[in-house]
Amino acid sequence: MKHSPIAAAPVINGLSVDVEDWFQVGAFENVIERSDWDDLSLRVEDNVVRILDMFDEADVKATFFTLGWVAQRHGPLMRRIVEAGHELASHGYDHARVFTFNQKEFGEDIRKAREILEDASGASITGYRAPSFSIDQRTPWAYVELAQQGYAYSSSVAPVAHDHYGWRDAPRFAFRPLPGADLIEIPVTTAMLGGKRVAAGGGGFFRVLPYAFSRWAIRQVNREEGRPAVFYFHPWEIDPDQPRVPGAPVKSRLRHYTNLKKMAPKLRDLVGEFAWGRMDMIAHREAALVEEMPA
Repeated sequence: MKHSPIAAAPVINGLSVDVEDWFQVGAFENVIERSDWDDLSLRVEDNVVRILDMFDEADVKATFFTLGWVAQRHGPLMRRIVEAGHELASHGYDHARVFTFNQKEFGEDIRKAREILEDASGASITGYRAPSFSIDQRTPWAYVELAQQGYAYSSSVAPVAHDHYGWRDAPRFAFRPLPGADLIEIPVTTAMLGGKRVAAGGGGFFRVLPYAFSRWAIRQVNREEGRPAVFYFHPWEIDPDQPRVPGAPVKSRLRHYTNLKKMAPKLRDLVGEFAWGRMDMIAHREAALVEEMPA
């Protein structure tokens, strides 16, 4: 009697949400003052609740990289995230990019955000993602601070060249940025196309490009590389009714508002098609495969 071959278990990919409100994005940082944030419409809580419902329907768990500023104002939401079985992690305090700090200032920012998140949720915070993937070749001291403060992993690098962010010479997959330290960096996903790296980890690329591109990219990483993909998006990306910012540059507005109505249906397809898990789980599994950052 012939036996059917046993199908290989699917690769578990990292699913993450960068929790910030519509006015806290890099695209509007030169148009909307931080001092005005509390006077604007807060929409992040309703959007995160919609995401939690979506994940619950798909029976997937994820990591919510959350601003300390948001956690200060939405403590019950932080507890709801944790009680639903998701990981709560740090996105810094108020979305200031890492390279705008010196080492001491960065250390104060991540310490402040962590204390707020832990107080609000009752959970231990062990993961970090830099706003706008802003850890790069200019900020080697950022990893020193993260390691000294006991973070287990970071997911703060986009290993591509981009006008808004990027560290194109960084490894594509998980690596140890500090010799002798346990801290792991897990870059957001890139795929290889014509011998070049292309961004394929979510956000605006997922919103703007056809769904087939993301399917192809994740399958390439899973099947050809045997590694997990790392996908991210923002709560405001499923909110087509959010306020418009007319004073923003045209390029920023195009990036921010394109295909907002299509985002939620595409996400439902994505979370249903692939296997997903929390980033702390991905960090644990990748620990055996990571390499040290080349000198």
